[in-house]
Amino acid sequence: MFGLRCLVDESDEENVTAVSDEFLARSFEEHREHLRAVGYRMLGSTAEAEDAVQETWLRLSRSDTEAVNNLGGWLTTVLSRVCLDMLRSRGSRHEIPLDEPGHSDLPEPRHESAPEDQAVLADSVGIAMMVVLDTLTPAERLTFVLHDMFAVPFEEIAPIVDRSPAATRQLASRARRRLQDAPAPGHDRRSRRRVVDAFLVAAREGRFEDLLAVLDPDVVLRADDVAVAGATAALAFGAPSLAAEMHGAGAVAEAFRGRATHARPVLVDGRPGAVWAPDGTPRSVYAFTIVGDRIVGLDVVADPETISGFGIDLAPSDA
Repeated sequence: MFGLRCLVDESDEENVTAVSDEFLARSFEEHREHLRAVGYRMLGSTAEAEDAVQETWLRLSRSDTEAVNNLGGWLTTVLSRVCLDMLRSRGSRHEIPLDEPGHSDLPEPRHESAPEDQAVLADSVGIAMMVVLDTLTPAERLTFVLHDMFAVPFEEIAPIVDRSPAATRQLASRARRRLQDAPAPGHDRRSRRRVVDAFLVAAREGRFEDLLAVLDPDVVLRADDVAVAGATAALAFGAPSLAAEMHGAGAVAEAFRGRATHARPVLVDGRPGAVWAPDGTPRSVYAFTIVGDRIVGLDVVADPETISGFGIDLAPSDA
């Protein structure tokens, strides 16, 4: 795997195979927790997520891995296809995930996933969020989870759902609108507006601890090239740095401390957001993904062409 065979004599083929298999298994284990997290959010069931992860391992073990340059990306793609098939199959049989709230017959924990691990998975998403995700079509759910929760680009999601990148972006927009309008307890527009307001106040006043309070510990920030270039140019004036992708509450809080001083709340394609429009024309757009009272995803967009394709509505006081 990854060129290992070319480093040894061909007479040691059996040893090479054993070493390769061991290396492959070890490499897979490094990605297992991430795959379980993705699978759980797609399927809403720890048992089904484990099944999907196991199927992903089986497909990896049967594949020619010599040409795999990005194992994490490859595994996420395979897992996504497995989950998509499971979601579509579930729909055709009118099944619900076993972990759905109110279901009394929870499966016995698998040896790969201890009960405390299952609790961590459930708490990280929230029951209300999982119920709302169940209202989406399989393609919408997959696209929303991969892009908004795990920062996978639309260009990489498109082949999985057999659509163009533009159509995949529309899937995500439709999913956000449905999530926005769904009657999920504890996740109404007013509570999301409070989160956005708290974030903007903390950002413009440079209150680092208050930013941490509204950011999920594993929050993911994505910024387009125009936003990154603008932030880089402003470094000379003391502005915080901004990268194309940032992970973790500390990094995102540092990036926004003192930023967004004139941004105002809006809805971006039905999604909680903010916009900076100094001359009445949106120059920067911030689109949030909020779960409970924490921001789990933040997209920073400054490309004019991209912004022109957004549906931006002024957020009402009770949004």
